[in-house]
Parts: sequence; C-alpha cells; structure tokens
Amino acid sequence: MSTQEKAADAREVVATLGRASKRAARSLASAPSAKKNLALSTLAALLTEEREAIFAANRLDLERARAEGLSEAFLDRLAITDKVLERMAEGVREIEALPDPVGEIEALRPRPTGISVGRMRVPLGVIAMIFESRPNVTIDASALAIKSGNAIILRGGHEALESNKKLAELVSRALEAAGLPGAGVQVVAVGDRTIVGELIRARKFVDVLIPRGGKGLISRLMAEATVPMIKHLDGICHTYVDAAADIEMAVRVTDNAKTQRYSPCNATETLLVHRDAAEAFLPKIGRIFADKGVEMRADPAAFAILSAAELPVVAAEDTDWDTEYNAPVISIAVVDSLDAAIDFIAEHGSQHTDAIITNDWTAANRFLREVDSSSVMVNASTRFADGFEYGLGAEIGISTDKLHVRGPVGLEGLTNLKYVVLGHGEGRA
Repeated sequence: MSTQEKAADAREVVATLGRASKRAARSLASAPSAKKNLALSTLAALLTEEREAIFAANRLDLERARAEGLSEAFLDRLAITDKVLERMAEGVREIEALPDPVGEIEALRPRPTGISVGRMRVPLGVIAMIFESRPNVTIDASALAIKSGNAIILRGGHEALESNKKLAELVSRALEAAGLPGAGVQVVAVGDRTIVGELIRARKFVDVLIPRGGKGLISRLMAEATVPMIKHLDGICHTYVDAAADIEMAVRVTDNAKTQRYSPCNATETLLVHRDAAEAFLPKIGRIFADKGVEMRADPAAFAILSAAELPVVAAEDTDWDTEYNAPVISIAVVDSLDAAIDFIAEHGSQHTDAIITNDWTAANRFLREVDSSSVMVNASTRFADGFEYGLGAEIGISTDKLHVRGPVGLEGLTNLKYVVLGHGEGRA
C-alpha cells in the first residue's frame, strides 16, 4: 500500500471512530448517574469473570513482545497479573463510588436585573487518548470517561493491542448492559502509526487529546497535534530543605521522594538545601542515597560537604539541573536563601511538583504562592502527586498546562464549565 493509500485509509478509520464517538458522547453527557454507575459495577464484575480471556489476550502480547526482544522492564509493564487485574477492578469500583460532577451548578448568584447566573459542570465531549503499553490505562481511562460523561477513543501501544482490544470489548459490554452506547469507549484496533497522525488532527471529531507516555511521544504530539491537549512533558521535581527544616523529617521525606520509586514523573530529581541546613542534612541523606545506590551529582558546595563525609559524589554538570532521570540519580545544590530556591525552581523546573521542608509557616506560604507548579507541597514527598493519593479515585494523566486543568486529572478535570442563566421572563433594558 502506498503512503497516500495508507493516509486515506487512516483518515477513514478515524472518521468512522469519530462519528460513532460523537453520537455516543451525546448520550453519555445526559446519562443519569445510576446508569453510569451500573456500567462501572458491571465492568468491575466482568474483569473478574473474564479473567482467563484477559490473560489469554495478554499472553499473545507478551509472546510477541518477547519475540521482538523487548526488555524485562517493558514486559513487566505490559503483563496483566492477578494483582494488576484486581487493582483494575478496585479502581473501577472506587470511581463508581465518587460523586458525579456532571450537571452540578455552582456559584449561582442573583443579579439586580432579576436573573440568576451560575456555572454548570459538563463533559468535555470526545477524548482521544494516546498511551504506551500499560493495559491498565485502558480500564482507568474508560472508567473515568464513563463517570464524567465523555466518549473516549483509546490508542495504546501496538505491543498491547490484543490486551487492549479485549479490555475495550468488556467496557463496551458493560456500557450496553447499562443501556448506554457501547461506542462510548473504542480502541483503535490496528497498530498502524499513520492513524496517530490522523487522530491528533481530527478536530471535527475529537474535542481533547490526552497523551500519556514518554517524552518522545509527547514531544511529537506537541509538534504535530491540532486538537487541544492536556499533557505534561517533563517531571523535573524539586525538594527544597529550608533553613528552618526539621532535619530528621527532611531526611525521611527526601528519601521517600527519591527512592520510593525511581521511574514515575513525580519522583524528586533535584534536591535543594539551604546553606544553614546543609552541614547537618547532607551527610545524613547522603548515606541513605549511597546505601541505596543513588548516584549524587552535586554543585561545589554540596560536593565539598558530601566528600568530607566520605560519601561517593560526582560533580554536577550544567545539564543535570534540567534532566529528568527516572533513575537512581539525583542532582544536589546548596542555595543561600528561600528566594534563591524559588528562583532556581523557576529556571530549571517543569511546573510539575515541588516541595519545601520547613517549620517556618511564612516560608512555606511564600513557597506555596510563588512556586508556579501544578502541585506544590509542604513537608510531604513529591511522590504524593497522584490522582489516587489526592482522592480522585484515579487519574487519566497529569497536566502542567495552565488552561482548564492543572495537576492530576480526575473526574472534575474531564469536565468543563458553561454559564447558565435562570430567569423569570426578564429582558435586558
């Protein structure tokens, strides 16, 4: 097939999916909570009842991935185990139990003219989600879309195609069992990358694009997409240990922020330490990092302190301050003041998640107000920047953008507000 023929075929696939999603979105937007909850409870049950069929589909994906020589870490993300499946079902039930945001009217205020003006929370419409090979994302995204009244088109990595097709089939069955359109959730059932190019430009059918994956995927979409997008590119998160920090608390929180897991986007990548706390703090956290095999890349002041404590440390390069490692590596800098820490984060951060450790509420409040990130924390690990930890049930991704939604995107983030006016026959003078 020629390039032109492939492009035409991809356009037709996207148009077919898009038309079905548009029709389904209208039904889902007006669906009562009871129907959406029934779909979710049915889906949770199907995930248990159809476990063997799910495992069989996943085995096909795993066999193909092994034949392609993909890494063990990749295979681990791709695999659906009993534990993964149980967590999928649990997540669906958690979303079912959350309040339905759709149709809420907020800030309804009377005006001198006699009308009342407020805002109603409504679904976004049709969401297209492009993600890499984690089949659990298919269920998380589907459940959030259903509860928030949106239709969703899912395009996962080709490595998880059979798993995603099976899971999407179960979602459609659950929707239909609740009297809702099965096309409310659709999976792109072919692995052709040409489809991605068409989907991210399908403004006629798609209202919002959500990418969830590595920097390469998101960079491509930022360059090529014309559909509005909810996304984050980098997760360069900072933990700042203030002069007024409790040192033991700072050690405990910083250790968790870096080493609880290395790969997530909310793991701390740069540690900033006030000069007045550095001598007491750095040798303690440095010993923990050394014991856990974390490579420390330090500026001259931090290098001197860690070296004097006979801890393994290397000199940081300029690029380290702008690097998301997703690995047992951390960059460390000593700063002279809170202002210097805030300035450092403004220059090198990615507006994802940043934390201050301090017992000085004035410093904490300044940090909260002046650090321009989607999540800002006081005396807590950056690893808490997560939809489940925030009480959202689950998240469809994290946004570092400034329009519509920032931070973990849950049910409320998948809705928008429109103005509503209630009157009694008034006309404008």
